[in-house]
Amino acid sequence: MDNAGYVTLTRQTGLLREMQAVANNIANLSTTGYRREAVIFAEFVAAPDDGGPSLSMAEAEARMIDARQGPLEMTGGTYDFAIEGEGFFLVMTPQGERLTRAGAFTPGPEGEILAADGAQLLDEGGAPVFVPPGARSVALGPDGTLSADGQPVAAIGIFRPVDPLELSRQEGTRFAAPSGWEPVEDPRVAQGFLEGSNVSAVSEITRMIEVQRAYELGQTFLDREDERIRSVLRSFAR
Repeated sequence: MDNAGYVTLTRQTGLLREMQAVANNIANLSTTGYRREAVIFAEFVAAPDDGGPSLSMAEAEARMIDARQGPLEMTGGTYDFAIEGEGFFLVMTPQGERLTRAGAFTPGPEGEILAADGAQLLDEGGAPVFVPPGARSVALGPDGTLSADGQPVAAIGIFRPVDPLELSRQEGTRFAAPSGWEPVEDPRVAQGFLEGSNVSAVSEITRMIEVQRAYELGQTFLDREDERIRSVLRSFAR
């Protein structure tokens, strides 16, 4: 296969990855705390040893997490929390600490604050958040201070990744940050609300159509290139 074929194949591979990302975004339109994901294309240019024209190839390996705020939906739930602005909750999972915007929690049997799958919500010091099991009222202040029966019991940790570009999706709405995270100054948290997905259905469907058309054009080029090579081979065989 010549250079044109290789270049087109790398482009097709990248478009396939982008289509998978778009499909995943559409599938999570209604997922609480979901963050839209996109594929980043990079161009690599190399100079051939024979001094000919440079060879340019595209690659779509990197993924970008869209950090834009999703819509806040009022639920009235005591343990439904939503972050306004930047930042993530920090939860402890069997795989380690993870960042998330999904704030649907529930009290555990010993007063720990848990996600639906049992992941523990952590405070600003990285320790599990607990509420006295017998507490009659639980309130969350705008700054993340959690109170039980009028007495402060914890400060919910709100963090941001040190390098946002390294944020990688792990389990659904949870992310890992290889370079670590740091506290958000002056965080804003709302009780009785959940943040919805930040995916725009119209934008994603439009992008899906664009990617599909680009993929079809690339496939048409490969088919024509294959026929051209076959014609050359047939002419030499005569």
